[in-house]
Order: sequence, then C-alpha cells, then structure tokens
Amino acid sequence: MKEIHAKINELSEKYRDYTASNLSKLVKIKSLSTQEKDVQLELKRQMEEAGFDEVFIDGLGNVIGRIGNGKRILAIDGHMDTVDFGNLDAWEFDPLSGEVKDGFVHGRGSVDQEGGPASFVTSGRILKELGFDKDLTVYFVGSVMEEDCDGLPWKYIVEEDKISPDFAISTEPTNLNIYRGHRGRMEIVVSFYGLSAHGSAPERGKNAIYMASRAALEIEKLNEHLAYDEFLGKGSVTISQMVTGAPSLCAVADFAKIHLDRRLTWGETKESAVKEIEEIVKDMNARVEVLQYSEKAYTGLEYGMEKYYPTWKMEENHPVVQTGVSAYENLFGKKPVVDKWTFSTNGVVINGVYGIPTIGFGPGNEVMAHAPNEKVPVDHLVKASAFYAGFAYEM
Repeated sequence: MKEIHAKINELSEKYRDYTASNLSKLVKIKSLSTQEKDVQLELKRQMEEAGFDEVFIDGLGNVIGRIGNGKRILAIDGHMDTVDFGNLDAWEFDPLSGEVKDGFVHGRGSVDQEGGPASFVTSGRILKELGFDKDLTVYFVGSVMEEDCDGLPWKYIVEEDKISPDFAISTEPTNLNIYRGHRGRMEIVVSFYGLSAHGSAPERGKNAIYMASRAALEIEKLNEHLAYDEFLGKGSVTISQMVTGAPSLCAVADFAKIHLDRRLTWGETKESAVKEIEEIVKDMNARVEVLQYSEKAYTGLEYGMEKYYPTWKMEENHPVVQTGVSAYENLFGKKPVVDKWTFSTNGVVINGVYGIPTIGFGPGNEVMAHAPNEKVPVDHLVKASAFYAGFAYEM
C-alpha cells in the first residue's frame, strides 16, 4: 500500500495544473440552483475526458460518473450549484473570473463547492491510470439544487436512480480536515390570524403583529433552553423574516407570519422543535408549519421534499471515519484534525435520512462559503485529489 500512496501523491501533484484548470472552467460558468445545465455539461465532459467507466446525467440533472463495478459502493458527492454574488462592490475581482493566480483559483463556487468535484475528477483519472481493480464501485456525483434544499439531490439518487451507497464522502469545504457531522436544520413558519378594525379604534380589533411580536420575544428566550451536544454544540433558533398584512395602512393588522431558522443539535427532532413553538403560541390564533420545498430542476422535472434536514454525526471510532484517518496519515504523514461543519450539507439526507456512513473532506475553508472574494488554494485541490483516490484504495 505504501507504494500505491506514493504513486497517488505523485500523480495528484503531476495533475496540479490540470485540476486547477478544470476548476477554473467550472467557476467561469454561473450556476445558481435550478440553473446548473451548462456547468453540468462541462463536468460531464471533464469526467469523460478523465476516462471514467460511465458518465450520465439523471432526471434531476445530477452528473454521475462511475469507476469500477464491485459489490460495495462508495459515493463521493459535491454540489455544483452556487449562491449568487451579493454586493459586487465587496469583490476585489470578477466572481466568474476563474483566475488561477498566486496559488489560488478565484471565483464564486471555488470553495462552495466546485473545488471538490474538480478534485474528484482528477481522483478518477488517477484511479484509472493506476488500474484500480478493488471490489468497489465508486460513484462521483456532481449534485444540483443543494443551495436551495440540502439533501434533495440525494433523495432523488436513492429513491429514483436506485443508487444506495455503502459509504460516502462529502467534498464540502473542510480546510482539509476530516469532518464527521453537523447540526441539522429546519424551516418553520408561524402564521398569526387577528381581527381587523379601523385604525382609529384599534380596541375593536385584534392585532396579529402584536401576537407575532409577543411570540418573537419568547422565541428569542427559547435559545437559552435548547439542547447541547458536546461535539455538535447547541441548538439555536432565529427569526429570519416577518410578513404582515392589513386591509389598509389605516387598519389593524389581521395577519402576520414569521419564518424561523431552527438549527438542531443531537437529540432534537422535527417533532420536538415544532412542539416548542406550539407551546409558545398555544393561546394565540396561530398555526405552526414545517415548510415544503418544490421547484423545477433545469431538466424540467419538478421535485421536492420537506424542509427538515436531520442532525447527523459519526462516532470517531466508526470504521469509515478511521478509514479516512488512515488514508490521510498514509498519504500525508501526519494525523488529521477530526471535526464538524458549522453549516449544513447533503449529509442531512445521505446519513441523516438514509443512515449511510459519511465523512467530509474538501478543499477550501468554509469561512469563504457565500462570502465575497471566494478562492481556494491549489494545494488543497491537489491534496483532495489524492485523498479521494487514497480512500478508495483503503476501503
């Protein structure tokens, strides 16, 4: 195995410019959620050029490349959609430049998270060049619509494509650490129904904004009492939007709606989170709902799921975590940091829903995600290319 690891490192370094160039091509293509067609065609071309055994685009628009035909299945996932640019004045360079300069690839999506797929294309090329012949099938997935709805592409892959991996790697940015989980999240809407009256006689009505405001203050206090997990940290809740309605600006508001971003730590569930809010509004004319997501993919297919994204974590002694640690040590000659993401990933469905053992390893620092001046070190791309290939051999 020592010889294999040395060869993997040698090839990942040899293909340094190739990997950076491939990522540059991806970054230059704007690819918001549901608008990924052009970037997906480019990723498919790159997989085919790298010599993958099979490459196809499924009904939702995910690009799936396969190497090997073994009984056990490893999936390596990276989403190809990005968020928009935000305030262009905050950028020091063109977000779509894809410029490779000073040891970085620059642009939106370089970290979150096309750097992972660019790296795993090179991993596939390395596996083919080494004549990979283990009893393993490796699926490399460039997934869609993750920014809009974490895990949605994997709901489709498992339920519609009928691909159910034995283990998985998320290539979301980890700063080259090994991650083994993150908090879950859900989106809750609370609607308040009042009674309108003329603004000159508010006592005749029931103001929905006042109801929502009282509830909001109690929801703020709720943060003090949410569960805590030693690894994942504390649950949290915040109000991210309030919408109100009245017959006119001279009337008592008869409707208000608040949108909650609820982060779930270990042990918290959809049911427990909903119950907490229902308890706060129990004496109000209010309705608590978990939102649904449903949108048309770029393929024209409409698909969706509930906006509940379960918490997940792997125990540090789990064989898949330890395989990642072993691959890292054998490739790079030192122990990795084993940690967690702050944000959410497709792991909410891969592991949180389907229980598929999952770890994270990706190029770039997550603090660059959704931020201006996003850029990823080329050195990270090289190491990620080595890691994915090394992990396949370790399995």
